Amino acid sequence: MSSTPPRIAFDPVAARAEFPALAMSVNGHPLVYLDNAATSQKPRAVIDATSRYYETSNANVHRGVHALSVRATELYEGAREKVRAFVNARETAEIIFTRGTTEAINLVANTLGARIKAGDEIVISAMEHHSNIVPWQMLCERSGAVLRVIPMGRDGDLFFGEYRGLLNERTRLVSIAHVSNSLGTVNPVREMIAAAHEMEIPVLVDGAQAVPHQRVDVQALGADFYAFSGHKMFGPTGAGVLYGKRALLETLPPWQGGGDMISSVSFTRTTYNTLPHRFEAGTPDIAAVVGLGAAIDYLNNLGFEAIEAYEQELVAYAVERLSAARGVTLIGTPKHRAGVVSFTLEGVHPHDVGMILDHDGIAIRAGHHCTQPVMDFYGVPATNRASFAFYNTREDVDRLVAGLDSVRKVFKS
Repeated sequence: MSSTPPRIAFDPVAARAEFPALAMSVNGHPLVYLDNAATSQKPRAVIDATSRYYETSNANVHRGVHALSVRATELYEGAREKVRAFVNARETAEIIFTRGTTEAINLVANTLGARIKAGDEIVISAMEHHSNIVPWQMLCERSGAVLRVIPMGRDGDLFFGEYRGLLNERTRLVSIAHVSNSLGTVNPVREMIAAAHEMEIPVLVDGAQAVPHQRVDVQALGADFYAFSGHKMFGPTGAGVLYGKRALLETLPPWQGGGDMISSVSFTRTTYNTLPHRFEAGTPDIAAVVGLGAAIDYLNNLGFEAIEAYEQELVAYAVERLSAARGVTLIGTPKHRAGVVSFTLEGVHPHDVGMILDHDGIAIRAGHHCTQPVMDFYGVPATNRASFAFYNTREDVDRLVAGLDSVRKVFKS
């Protein structure tokens, strides 16, 4: 008779000690950092890897035969292999480095989008970040295509049946968030991809809010494209990733012209480089890519199973405490949530809440979170957003709730 081994408890305090920024005080109070959906803090391992690159290996990649260039290239391409394994792509040729999720989505909009014509349709969802709305609107303006939007309910979940109803012979692409940055909704992307593939429609997944919180397997999902940013998964700003299936990428034209994306150039003709370099024009942010590789090593060492289980418990605790807090209204109650809780405080504008909490050393985000259509749907100008990482604790949640009580008293007096 076999038994399930006990789950090893995750230690957020030990993890927190590896992040120098989390040791600081703000306005005389220990920092409570709850703005991880905007950007995460960086562990010492990432900071050291980035500094070490500049100290020992600073040179351009792919173009030099001297020792520094060779070392820089090995670090850069080594990070590409780490990304490949991290998302379980078939080969490194399917991993394209960008500046972030926004650039990755724009890359697809400007390459695959070259095939879009008047009357074609692109499907997105009602909860998308502006970065997954505006590029498609711009494409529709250029081409005469039509943007279709998957509706959602007040709970923050998409209507899957209505999604299926939007798919037809005119649909050329579906582009959806894996996890909503303003609601925390975890969308059923595997099922959504499968439904699109029944009609041979490619799917792009915005994974910016998913990769910090859960193991992502692009082959298991079936994603044709998957985009994410390093800075939201404890790496540096300036490094992002577009995964694309080789069969699709090989049919797409380059997006930008310049060095390294070419095979040969003359004044009469240019031939383009092989994958993935044909989509990486110019000198990249090499140090940021090296730091991204270090962030992946760090996350792998922690173990996503432990991270995900701990964060689910923490977010559930935050939902429980905030739901019971006087004057607080949660925005969205999705069936599956990751990392984010949005809320309003009765009688207080979210910006005022954020500023007063900052006086107590509590960092949250106040605003529309680059999801103005979501705010319009709920009839609010903005929300307060507390977003979590594995280095947050129940004590952080308790300080947030206590801080909100202080805000309420300020506006009552």
